[in-house]
Amino acid sequence: MSSNQVRGADMTDAAIPANVLGTLATKFRTCPATGLKVDLAAERLIKANAVAAVVFLMIGGIFGLLVALTRWPAVHLLSSDMFYLVLTAHGLDVLLLWIIFFEIAVLYFASAIILSSRIAAPRWGWVAFALMIIGGVMTNIAVLQGDSSVMFTSYPPLKAQPHFYLGLILFAVGALIGCFIFLGTLVIAKEERTYEGSIPLVTFGALTACIIAVFTIASGAIILIPTFLWSVGYISHIDTLTYKLVWWGMGHSSQQINVSAHVAIWYLIGAVTVGAKPLSEKVSRGAFLLYIFFLQLASAHHLLVEPGLSSEWKIVNTSYMMYLAVLGSMIHGMTVPGSIEAAQRKNGYTHGVFEWLRKAPWGNPAFAGMFLSLVMFGFLGGISGVILGTEQLNIMMHNTIYVPGHFHATVVTGTTLAFMAVTYLVVPLIFQRQIIWPKLARLQPYLFGLGAAGISVFMMGAGTLGVARRHWDITFPASDVMLPYGYPPMASLMMGLNGLSAILAATGGALYIAITVGSILFGKKVDASNAVASLGPMPKKVVRDAVTKYGDAGTWHLPGTYVLVALFFTTFVLYYFVNWKYLSELWPMQ
Repeated sequence: MSSNQVRGADMTDAAIPANVLGTLATKFRTCPATGLKVDLAAERLIKANAVAAVVFLMIGGIFGLLVALTRWPAVHLLSSDMFYLVLTAHGLDVLLLWIIFFEIAVLYFASAIILSSRIAAPRWGWVAFALMIIGGVMTNIAVLQGDSSVMFTSYPPLKAQPHFYLGLILFAVGALIGCFIFLGTLVIAKEERTYEGSIPLVTFGALTACIIAVFTIASGAIILIPTFLWSVGYISHIDTLTYKLVWWGMGHSSQQINVSAHVAIWYLIGAVTVGAKPLSEKVSRGAFLLYIFFLQLASAHHLLVEPGLSSEWKIVNTSYMMYLAVLGSMIHGMTVPGSIEAAQRKNGYTHGVFEWLRKAPWGNPAFAGMFLSLVMFGFLGGISGVILGTEQLNIMMHNTIYVPGHFHATVVTGTTLAFMAVTYLVVPLIFQRQIIWPKLARLQPYLFGLGAAGISVFMMGAGTLGVARRHWDITFPASDVMLPYGYPPMASLMMGLNGLSAILAATGGALYIAITVGSILFGKKVDASNAVASLGPMPKKVVRDAVTKYGDAGTWHLPGTYVLVALFFTTFVLYYFVNWKYLSELWPMQ
């Protein structure tokens, strides 16, 4: 029997010839919690990318706190030059480096680990990692040198140093290689029959993220390579409108990678912690496909006032296309809590409408972080995204601080909190260490989630009052402008509360980093005797099939989920029409 056949077969170690078993032992270990075969090469790559992600989260988080304290009128910490430098570094480190490093780790986990497969081209994985590290460090150096404060969008005619753009290009090439390794691993797993039938739903979600990532990186290459050549003098001119149009094919689509990845993580955590299966595999997979076909078009809301785009295109994009993209998220928003309710009722929590939710493993930081991510992404990020995607409302809101309030709701309360949550599973499963300080670990998702939610809510509130998106000083003192302007006092209150929320979120982020790093360095070794306990409190022992096998929950008796969905839609409708009221107050203006 060949080694490929052995890896694809479902048999015990005793049934494997000794010579082959010795070969496998050098490449694989068996996870004592899940029974999955873990490719050691994939494990090392996951560790490296996850550690790099956390480092850049720490750096970007410090920059973010400085930004919030500067926007707080009573503190106003940084000078204008330093503010725009720090704002540029903050956006790059958390929106690109932290998230994409972690997503590469997710791709390797969702392919090699979940499918019990060997990883494709591990040496190229290290090349990809090296390129991403070099690119990330190079870009940070360019910003910190003080000559590349062009912010995340880096619109021409603002020009950064050449190594700013080169760093981004190298990072993107490394991420693209990581995507191809993921795709290659899927091919290997299929050929070596390490799984049966369709790929698991978590892997399918990761595949969706990978497909969107390839499109995103291609868009970035189309515009960043010429911009790099412009910065070194080989190209004399970059058309600003063309740059903006193509850049948003990368800029906003990068968020769609995040959405696909963190939704896949929602399903993963639900499966591991309570044994949840999707209400319908086909419907959930169809929702991921809606992301591929329609979600990238959401970037158009950054372009609605640009010349050259027809009214017909704007109307179609902000109505029909947007609705189909939102439909995908609404499906996940129902099926994830629905699958948890179905699993909990199967676990015996059948009394009343919400016993399944009250008796959920809230003491498990993975579950708590996941559910908070789900709720806040929907209520804060999802609803505000529809508002910004509506053309008439967009024109009123888009150049205000409402926009970063919205994407902090999606990227921070949604993606970052989900990534933090899954870390509490990755550390025991991949790093093979127990989580230290369990009481603080249980507190961390709530601390960070509350702070992140406050950042989003208060920035959106200030944006509704007209506060500018990227201005260093919202007070507009008479010494700086010929015609001083003052926002309503409530705006200053909102920005102050935003600063306090940032302090709270930074505290939760620092706690996450301390727990993560401390667990890796000092956590108790995970073995067969404590593997399941290391994953946190769960109603039942983890079931491998919940993650790796195709199948539905088998019930639609979900009264609690129906109530939650009705609450969401009621909130959605009320908030939507509140914003139309604000718009109506502008109509009489000439």
